[in-house]
Amino acid sequence: MPPVRLVAPLLLPALLSAAPPEPRFRAQDIDQTVQIGYGVAIADVDGDGRPDILLADKRTVQWYRNPSWEKHVIAEDLTPQDNVCLAAQDLDGDGRCELAVGAGWNPSETTDPTRSGAVFYLIAPADRTQRWQPVRLEHEPTVHRMHWVVAPGGGWELVVKPLHGRGNKNNEGAGSRVYAYALPQDPRGPWTRTLVSDFTHASHNFQPINWDRDPEHELLAGAKEGLFWFGRSSGAWRHRQLSDQWTGEVRDGRLPGGKRFLATIEPMHGGVSAAYVDPGTTRGLWSRTLLDDTLKDGHAVVIADFLGVGSDQVAVGWRAMNPRGAPGVRLFTPLDANGRDWRRTDLSGPEVAVEDMRAADLDGDGDPDLVLAGRQTKNLRILWNERGR
Repeated sequence: MPPVRLVAPLLLPALLSAAPPEPRFRAQDIDQTVQIGYGVAIADVDGDGRPDILLADKRTVQWYRNPSWEKHVIAEDLTPQDNVCLAAQDLDGDGRCELAVGAGWNPSETTDPTRSGAVFYLIAPADRTQRWQPVRLEHEPTVHRMHWVVAPGGGWELVVKPLHGRGNKNNEGAGSRVYAYALPQDPRGPWTRTLVSDFTHASHNFQPINWDRDPEHELLAGAKEGLFWFGRSSGAWRHRQLSDQWTGEVRDGRLPGGKRFLATIEPMHGGVSAAYVDPGTTRGLWSRTLLDDTLKDGHAVVIADFLGVGSDQVAVGWRAMNPRGAPGVRLFTPLDANGRDWRRTDLSGPEVAVEDMRAADLDGDGDPDLVLAGRQTKNLRILWNERGR
């Protein structure tokens, strides 16, 4: 299908003369036996300097060694329910990642943490292809997403976000209690927790972000109430609302010229993707530009400079479970410095029903590649970035 340009006809000739190059990707399936493919992470597992692919699948956690993509299952049956997320990060600077996993996926049980949700820190053996030792941590019901974040003063914390608050029904009731877990010197010992947020509902995803010049991370989080920024002041978390649209996915990037923007899927599992541009003020909601309203069950957003133009593009993936339809991945390229005009290009079709998606330079050529985990399609696919080839 030829790319569709979302620009006014009178602007088209001028934009075409300076339009960024078209994307070029090559597909490779590295696993066709995926059960669900809940969560993808990319990190160096074995310390060879190459980024490997990690996957939290239905009952297993596994990693795929770059460049052979040999599969190694390192955890299995952590809980009677499914795994749902994972976070990988080199926490001690030895060149090899540490790993946390969210499991016990039971979103209809919002009250009892013994029957819903689980958080594990996995301790790696000397041979990282063998089974890792799970350390179970305290948790809320409906654990859904997690990320490692840089804490004030250095060090790492694990931020864990449930989908629902305790006792929620129909996305109403108590707010979702998001906690930051401080990594202790001995991960088998007690982990202290700090409350990040307790007011959002149906909060599907969030992203660590370095918002300002200090090294610590801030957070972007989407929820039924809208899109929010979270940061710390004197050790306490505070928040600011950026959008009042129910947001399922959010990522941040830079437009041509350097202005920050955010890209979303709306609402949770929604059919709309939108872009928000930094207004340069700490008050009021950000202006919104519709990118697409034809998605079916949107489930992943990735932002990176796939085209090598010095600014970012937005990859959006959908799985088409509810409503049923054809899944796909689409790339949106900004054509101006204010994020009003965008070019749309289809990267993938029904061959991958995207459950999760990540970007990283897997082959060391300087260009980010895309990793797609397909739910109904049961595959883990790399879209190799062949820009300029």
